[in-house]
Amino acid sequence: MNHLPEPIPRPATVTRSGPLTWVQQWHWFERTIPSPRRVNPTPLADHCHVPPQATVADVHRALASLTARHEALRTTVDPIRPVQHVHREGWAPLPADLVDVPAVDADTVAAATAELAARPIDPERDPPWLARVLLEAGRPRAVLLAAHHVMIDGWGLAVLIDQLHDELSGADAPAQASTHPLDMVAAQPLERARAAEREWLTRLADNPTGVLAPFGGSGDGAGRHRLQHRSVDAHDDLDRVARRYRVSPEAVVLAALAHEVVTRTGEHRFLASVVVSNRTRAALRHSIGVRALTVPVQIDLRPGAAFGEVVASVAAASAAAYRHGQYRPAELVAAQARMDRRRGVVTVPTIEYNCYSWPRDHLVPAPDTPSNGPATWISSAPDEPCETLYVDLGRDIGGVTLDVTVGDHLLDAAQAQALPVRLCRLLRALADGATCPVPAHPLAPAASGWWRAPEGWVCLTKVEDVLRGHPGVLDATVTPGGNAAGEGEEPHLVARARTAPDVTPGDLHRHVLDHLGEVPGLVAPGRYVLSPAAPGSGGPSGRSRTATVGTGTPRVPTRPPVTGAERALAAAVAAVGPGGPPVGSFGSPDAVDMNRCLADHGVTLVAVPRLLTLLHRFGFTGIASDELAGTASLGHLAAALEPLPPRAPRGGETTP
Repeated sequence: MNHLPEPIPRPATVTRSGPLTWVQQWHWFERTIPSPRRVNPTPLADHCHVPPQATVADVHRALASLTARHEALRTTVDPIRPVQHVHREGWAPLPADLVDVPAVDADTVAAATAELAARPIDPERDPPWLARVLLEAGRPRAVLLAAHHVMIDGWGLAVLIDQLHDELSGADAPAQASTHPLDMVAAQPLERARAAEREWLTRLADNPTGVLAPFGGSGDGAGRHRLQHRSVDAHDDLDRVARRYRVSPEAVVLAALAHEVVTRTGEHRFLASVVVSNRTRAALRHSIGVRALTVPVQIDLRPGAAFGEVVASVAAASAAAYRHGQYRPAELVAAQARMDRRRGVVTVPTIEYNCYSWPRDHLVPAPDTPSNGPATWISSAPDEPCETLYVDLGRDIGGVTLDVTVGDHLLDAAQAQALPVRLCRLLRALADGATCPVPAHPLAPAASGWWRAPEGWVCLTKVEDVLRGHPGVLDATVTPGGNAAGEGEEPHLVARARTAPDVTPGDLHRHVLDHLGEVPGLVAPGRYVLSPAAPGSGGPSGRSRTATVGTGTPRVPTRPPVTGAERALAAAVAAVGPGGPPVGSFGSPDAVDMNRCLADHGVTLVAVPRLLTLLHRFGFTGIASDELAGTASLGHLAAALEPLPPRAPRGGETTP
């Protein structure tokens, strides 16, 4: 049982192979996440118009020329190891098709681009891109391109589009050769990456969590709102503000978002997760490879500060975060999960911010919506709640587009629709000369039932629900203690519960930690567990215990695997861990501690595909890759495993 999958032989068309870059590794892992839970759009898609003189043959020649110039367009990835393979020219047919349309207008192009973006791309076997030529009366009028994020990022797609249009217009190709991600692997300084990782984790640890949660939304919100707001007026306002403060328009929008968070919540310190890209060097200017990466930007704003100070602070923080951008995401996410589980707090950025040039596939503008004025399209659906406000900025000649994804418990539908409207009003006020100082106190009251812990906001009822969800807990109540209750002590929470005799403090400690990443608003500073030193008078149905938050909480004991599902998961972890079995074990799955999370065993994102392959080989399914990257213990994960359905033999009858 304790063995790795056999390596897949390379096809004869491969000219060179090598590891994925650190930035690529995240997108390589991300492709294994179920699409409804994936944040980044994959594939990306965009389009360009075809010059009047160009023919279909010209389009095909231009695509073939780009394929020869850019190795990234003929690169595949290994399904279970972080390796990429460059193929020779002509190894596969051009992934392009022709579609006749009545007219190539803006609405048709937008809908067709979104449709192409929704088509799956298999980066393991096929070219990592697709092309579609829109024909009007037999003539090519537009070319749509879609690309998989593991090989081409949003900035790279824009470079590819520009070069395609230049080819069709007869312009000369760039003199600078295109840089492939394989050429960047050697330029990844390990020591700087380790220093950046330490700084990244420090920033995460020093920020409050649940910043937006108490200030709006639905109390029982369990869905998401996705909306798209477009404003023509905001385009000029944004440019005027950017010129006034001598920063980029993208920095202005991020500063406006930070101003909005402070105004709503009164929190002047929080994290934003921002996507940046490095294409300033000449060698990278014409590269389409993955260079964009996500960095944590520490937002620190002074109460009463004018917006000029806000945008300067945000721009400086973004530049500082970018300087430490050569992260090792495979190791970094594991280090964060390890840190979060041990602290008992999941660190979540308040804002996820990105700038894009491609249409989003989840919303298509309604055909009867005017294109020259403000408009909003919104879609709400039950989904897993998200603790982060996702905002993407798009700019073109005609206007500014803001795409927003937000959990219903953070902002309800009306508040979500009002958010981009308020941002555009802020831009108008700033463009007209207003200073818009940062308020010192929140303008929205916190919802009842929330408590401000040192690490962030806690929803007391959700903590109670989690405690009651453990077998053997008959009832639980959680109340603030210390300064929050006027007792003059350090602020803490007190949990009182009636339990069955066999429930231990370690059981409840592990149970709360396993739900950190699943329940928004469950912040566990110092751990919420029952203290065996404080038994109370229990009734006939159980006994009463009191739990306080503190450093004296007993450590969760080591537990070997017990069930068949646990043994299968333990065997997979032992096989894919660094150097084979995890540190402290003796080469046996029985030595794997089921009370610890995957990251505690040294398993990083790049090993997750192999782990899932092994689980499938052992006859189990039911765990998603992003769940393995979280803080849940192996025992908690194993409880979700399901046996694979029996395979039907060749005769078609199911095996008994």
